[in-house]
Amino acid sequence: MHRSASRLTRVLACAAVVPVILTAAGCSSDSGSEKSSGTESGKKSAASSSAKPNSKASAALEKVAFAKLPDPCKAIASKTIDSVVPEAKEKNGTAAKSNDLANRASCSWNGLQTDGVKGSQYRWLSVSLVRYDSHATLGSGDKRAEEQYNKQIELAKTAEGAHDVKVEQAGGIGDQGSSVAYGVKKDVDFFNTTLVVRTHNVVVTLDYNGAAYEGAGAPDQAKLLQDAVAAARDAVNAVDSANKGDAAPDQAPSGSASPSGSASPSGSASPQQ
Repeated sequence: MHRSASRLTRVLACAAVVPVILTAAGCSSDSGSEKSSGTESGKKSAASSSAKPNSKASAALEKVAFAKLPDPCKAIASKTIDSVVPEAKEKNGTAAKSNDLANRASCSWNGLQTDGVKGSQYRWLSVSLVRYDSHATLGSGDKRAEEQYNKQIELAKTAEGAHDVKVEQAGGIGDQGSSVAYGVKKDVDFFNTTLVVRTHNVVVTLDYNGAAYEGAGAPDQAKLLQDAVAAARDAVNAVDSANKGDAAPDQAPSGSASPSGSASPSGSASPQQ
Protein backbone atom coordinates (compact mmCIF):
# COMPACT_ATOMS: atom_id res chain seq x y z
CA MET A 1 0.00 0.00 0.00
CA HIS A 2 2.72 2.36 0.92
CA ARG A 3 4.48 1.77 -2.47
CA SER A 4 1.21 2.38 -4.38
CA ALA A 5 0.56 5.61 -2.53
CA SER A 6 4.09 6.82 -3.17
CA ARG A 7 3.85 6.12 -6.91
CA LEU A 8 0.47 7.88 -7.14
CA THR A 9 1.95 10.93 -5.47
CA ARG A 10 4.73 11.09 -8.07
CA VAL A 11 2.22 10.77 -10.98
CA LEU A 12 0.04 13.59 -9.63
CA ALA A 13 3.12 15.77 -9.18
CA CYS A 14 4.16 15.22 -12.80
CA ALA A 15 0.62 15.91 -14.04
CA ALA A 16 0.68 19.23 -12.20
CA VAL A 17 4.01 20.25 -13.79
CA VAL A 18 2.97 19.55 -17.45
CA PRO A 19 0.37 22.43 -17.76
CA VAL A 20 2.91 24.87 -16.34
CA ILE A 21 5.49 23.91 -19.01
CA LEU A 22 2.91 24.11 -21.79
CA THR A 23 1.75 27.54 -20.60
CA ALA A 24 5.31 28.79 -20.44
CA ALA A 25 6.00 27.44 -23.90
CA GLY A 26 2.81 29.06 -25.17
CA CYS A 27 3.79 32.45 -23.75
CA SER A 28 7.26 32.11 -25.18
CA SER A 29 5.82 31.32 -28.62
CA ASP A 30 3.44 34.33 -28.57
CA SER A 31 6.21 36.64 -27.47
CA GLY A 32 8.46 35.47 -30.33
CA SER A 33 5.61 35.91 -32.81
CA GLU A 34 4.96 39.46 -31.65
CA LYS A 35 8.70 40.25 -31.81
CA SER A 36 8.97 38.75 -35.29
CA SER A 37 5.90 40.66 -36.44
CA GLY A 38 7.34 43.90 -35.08
CA THR A 39 10.64 43.29 -36.86
CA GLU A 40 8.94 42.58 -40.18
CA SER A 41 6.79 45.68 -39.79
CA GLY A 42 9.91 47.73 -39.10
CA LYS A 43 11.62 46.34 -42.18
CA LYS A 44 8.62 47.13 -44.38
CA SER A 45 8.42 50.64 -42.95
CA ALA A 46 12.14 51.21 -43.59
CA ALA A 47 11.85 49.84 -47.12
CA SER A 48 8.82 52.03 -47.81
CA SER A 49 10.63 55.05 -46.44
CA SER A 50 13.73 54.42 -48.58
CA ALA A 51 11.58 53.98 -51.69
CA LYS A 52 10.11 57.47 -51.38
CA PRO A 53 11.96 60.11 -53.46
CA ASN A 54 13.82 62.80 -51.63
CA SER A 55 11.74 65.90 -52.30
CA LYS A 56 14.69 68.21 -51.69
CA ALA A 57 16.88 66.30 -54.14
CA SER A 58 14.18 66.27 -56.84
CA ALA A 59 13.65 70.01 -56.40
CA ALA A 60 17.33 70.80 -56.99
CA LEU A 61 18.02 72.35 -60.39
CA GLU A 62 20.82 71.46 -62.75
CA LYS A 63 23.50 74.14 -62.84
CA VAL A 64 23.91 75.64 -66.31
CA ALA A 65 27.25 75.89 -68.11
CA PHE A 66 26.91 79.52 -69.23
CA ALA A 67 25.76 82.35 -66.98
CA LYS A 68 25.97 85.19 -69.52
CA LEU A 69 26.37 86.08 -73.17
CA PRO A 70 29.15 87.94 -74.96
CA ASP A 71 28.65 91.28 -76.68
CA PRO A 72 27.00 90.06 -79.91
CA CYS A 73 28.77 92.64 -82.07
CA LYS A 74 32.11 91.36 -80.76
CA ALA A 75 31.13 87.70 -80.94
CA ILE A 76 32.42 87.41 -84.50
CA ALA A 77 36.07 88.32 -85.10
CA SER A 78 36.71 91.46 -87.13
CA LYS A 79 38.83 89.52 -89.63
CA THR A 80 35.89 87.14 -90.17
CA ILE A 81 33.58 90.11 -90.80
CA ASP A 82 36.06 91.51 -93.33
CA SER A 83 35.99 88.18 -95.14
CA VAL A 84 32.28 87.32 -95.11
CA VAL A 85 30.85 90.87 -95.39
CA PRO A 86 33.26 92.81 -97.62
CA GLU A 87 32.82 96.58 -97.48
CA ALA A 88 30.57 96.33 -94.41
CA LYS A 89 28.80 99.63 -93.77
CA GLU A 90 29.31 99.27 -90.02
CA LYS A 91 32.34 97.11 -89.31
CA ASN A 92 31.41 97.10 -85.61
CA GLY A 93 27.92 95.86 -86.44
CA THR A 94 24.48 97.11 -85.51
CA ALA A 95 23.22 95.77 -82.20
CA ALA A 96 19.56 95.14 -81.49
CA LYS A 97 18.05 97.64 -79.09
CA SER A 98 16.70 94.91 -76.82
CA ASN A 99 20.07 93.30 -76.11
CA ASP A 100 20.23 91.74 -72.64
CA LEU A 101 23.61 90.10 -72.18
CA ALA A 102 22.16 87.85 -69.48
CA ASN A 103 19.65 86.15 -71.79
CA ARG A 104 19.31 87.45 -75.34
CA ALA A 105 21.36 89.53 -77.77
CA SER A 106 21.87 90.01 -81.51
CA CYS A 107 23.89 92.01 -84.02
CA SER A 108 23.95 92.40 -87.81
CA TRP A 109 26.25 93.56 -90.63
CA ASN A 110 25.65 94.32 -94.32
CA GLY A 111 27.83 95.44 -97.17
CA LEU A 112 27.84 95.97 -100.93
CA GLN A 113 31.12 95.31 -102.70
CA THR A 114 31.33 96.81 -106.19
CA ASP A 115 33.73 95.74 -108.88
CA GLY A 116 33.18 98.21 -111.71
CA VAL A 117 31.70 96.67 -114.82
CA LYS A 118 31.80 93.23 -113.18
CA GLY A 119 28.88 94.21 -110.99
CA SER A 120 28.31 94.12 -107.23
CA GLN A 121 28.08 91.51 -104.51
CA TYR A 122 25.81 92.07 -101.52
CA ARG A 123 26.19 90.25 -98.20
CA TRP A 124 24.11 90.38 -95.03
CA LEU A 125 24.95 88.62 -91.75
CA SER A 126 23.21 88.47 -88.39
CA VAL A 127 23.94 86.55 -85.22
CA SER A 128 21.42 85.89 -82.46
CA LEU A 129 22.33 84.48 -79.03
CA VAL A 130 19.73 83.13 -76.61
CA ARG A 131 20.60 81.71 -73.17
CA TYR A 132 18.41 79.46 -71.01
CA ASP A 133 18.46 78.86 -67.26
CA SER A 134 17.27 75.68 -65.60
CA HIS A 135 13.67 75.91 -64.41
CA ALA A 136 11.85 73.75 -61.87
CA THR A 137 8.89 73.09 -64.17
CA LEU A 138 10.37 73.65 -67.65
CA GLY A 139 13.50 71.55 -67.27
CA SER A 140 17.25 72.04 -67.40
CA GLY A 141 18.90 74.86 -69.33
CA ASP A 142 20.40 72.37 -71.80
CA LYS A 143 17.02 70.72 -72.41
CA ARG A 144 15.29 74.05 -72.99
CA ALA A 145 18.07 75.15 -75.35
CA GLU A 146 17.71 71.91 -77.30
CA GLU A 147 13.99 72.57 -77.72
CA GLN A 148 14.77 76.06 -79.01
CA TYR A 149 17.44 74.66 -81.32
CA ASN A 150 14.85 72.39 -82.98
CA LYS A 151 12.34 75.24 -83.26
CA GLN A 152 14.87 77.47 -84.99
CA ILE A 153 15.58 74.81 -87.59
CA GLU A 154 11.87 74.47 -88.34
CA LEU A 155 11.51 78.27 -88.60
CA ALA A 156 14.37 78.42 -91.10
CA LYS A 157 12.86 75.62 -93.19
CA THR A 158 9.57 77.49 -93.44
CA ALA A 159 10.96 80.99 -94.08
CA GLU A 160 8.65 83.10 -96.22
CA GLY A 161 9.35 82.66 -99.91
CA ALA A 162 11.95 79.94 -99.36
CA HIS A 163 12.51 77.46 -102.18
CA ASP A 164 14.91 74.58 -102.76
CA VAL A 165 15.36 74.13 -99.01
CA LYS A 166 18.25 71.88 -98.03
CA VAL A 167 18.95 70.82 -94.42
CA GLU A 168 22.26 69.30 -93.33
CA GLN A 169 24.09 68.51 -90.12
CA ALA A 170 26.90 70.92 -89.27
CA GLY A 171 29.32 68.93 -87.20
CA GLY A 172 32.25 70.21 -85.19
CA ILE A 173 30.46 73.27 -83.81
CA GLY A 174 29.04 73.22 -80.29
CA ASP A 175 26.96 70.29 -79.06
CA GLN A 176 24.52 70.34 -81.99
CA GLY A 177 24.61 72.10 -85.33
CA SER A 178 22.47 72.23 -88.48
CA SER A 179 22.49 74.32 -91.64
CA VAL A 180 19.41 75.28 -93.65
CA ALA A 181 20.15 76.56 -97.17
CA TYR A 182 17.46 77.98 -99.44
CA GLY A 183 16.78 80.56 -102.09
CA VAL A 184 14.42 83.55 -102.03
CA LYS A 185 13.30 85.45 -105.12
CA LYS A 186 13.13 89.23 -104.67
CA ASP A 187 14.35 91.85 -107.09
CA VAL A 188 17.20 89.37 -107.65
CA ASP A 189 17.88 85.87 -106.39
CA PHE A 190 19.03 85.77 -102.79
CA PHE A 191 20.88 82.72 -101.54
CA ASN A 192 20.43 82.13 -97.82
CA THR A 193 22.14 80.01 -95.20
CA THR A 194 20.83 79.73 -91.65
CA LEU A 195 23.14 77.99 -89.21
CA VAL A 196 21.67 76.92 -85.87
CA VAL A 197 24.06 75.76 -83.16
CA ARG A 198 23.51 74.73 -79.54
CA THR A 199 26.36 74.94 -77.07
CA HIS A 200 25.10 73.70 -73.70
CA ASN A 201 22.36 76.15 -72.61
CA VAL A 202 22.92 78.72 -75.37
CA VAL A 203 21.48 78.70 -78.91
CA VAL A 204 23.33 80.57 -81.65
CA THR A 205 21.33 81.35 -84.79
CA LEU A 206 23.36 82.80 -87.64
CA ASP A 207 21.67 84.07 -90.81
CA TYR A 208 23.82 84.79 -93.83
CA ASN A 209 22.68 85.66 -97.33
CA GLY A 210 24.10 87.02 -100.54
CA ALA A 211 22.95 88.37 -103.88
CA ALA A 212 24.56 89.56 -107.11
CA TYR A 213 23.77 92.86 -108.86
CA GLU A 214 24.53 94.50 -112.18
CA GLY A 215 25.62 91.38 -113.99
CA ALA A 216 27.82 89.89 -111.26
CA GLY A 217 27.90 86.11 -110.92
CA ALA A 218 25.49 84.52 -108.42
CA PRO A 219 26.98 83.78 -104.99
CA ASP A 220 28.46 80.32 -104.56
CA GLN A 221 26.19 78.53 -102.10
CA ALA A 222 28.97 76.24 -100.90
CA LYS A 223 31.11 79.30 -100.14
CA LEU A 224 28.21 80.95 -98.31
CA LEU A 225 27.91 77.88 -96.08
CA GLN A 226 31.65 77.81 -95.47
CA ASP A 227 31.62 81.48 -94.43
CA ALA A 228 28.57 80.94 -92.20
CA VAL A 229 30.32 78.06 -90.42
CA ALA A 230 33.39 80.22 -89.78
CA ALA A 231 31.24 82.99 -88.28
CA ALA A 232 29.22 80.54 -86.16
CA ARG A 233 32.42 79.00 -84.80
CA ASP A 234 33.55 82.49 -83.73
CA ALA A 235 30.24 83.04 -81.92
CA VAL A 236 30.42 79.71 -80.06
CA ASN A 237 33.98 80.44 -78.97
CA ALA A 238 32.89 83.92 -77.80
CA VAL A 239 30.19 82.40 -75.58
CA ASP A 240 32.77 80.13 -73.98
CA SER A 241 35.29 82.97 -73.54
CA ALA A 242 32.69 85.26 -71.95
CA ASN A 243 32.16 82.68 -69.22
CA LYS A 244 35.78 81.74 -68.55
CA GLY A 245 36.37 81.87 -64.83
CA ASP A 246 32.68 82.52 -64.17
CA ALA A 247 30.82 79.67 -62.54
CA ALA A 248 27.15 79.71 -63.40
CA PRO A 249 25.15 80.82 -60.33
CA ASP A 250 23.25 78.27 -58.28
CA GLN A 251 19.66 78.05 -59.39
CA ALA A 252 16.82 78.67 -56.97
CA PRO A 253 14.12 75.95 -56.83
CA SER A 254 11.57 78.32 -58.31
CA GLY A 255 13.63 78.64 -61.47
CA SER A 256 14.22 81.87 -63.32
CA ALA A 257 12.50 83.80 -66.01
CA SER A 258 13.38 82.55 -69.47
CA PRO A 259 13.53 84.19 -72.84
CA SER A 260 9.86 84.14 -73.80
CA GLY A 261 10.17 84.08 -77.55
CA SER A 262 12.62 82.86 -80.11
CA ALA A 263 14.86 84.74 -82.44
CA SER A 264 13.37 83.74 -85.76
CA PRO A 265 15.41 83.71 -88.92
CA SER A 266 15.31 87.14 -90.45
CA GLY A 267 15.46 85.79 -93.96
CA SER A 268 16.86 87.88 -96.76
CA ALA A 269 17.68 91.54 -96.43
CA SER A 270 17.75 93.87 -99.37
CA PRO A 271 20.89 95.97 -99.78
CA GLN A 272 20.85 99.37 -98.19
CA GLN A 273 22.83 101.88 -100.16
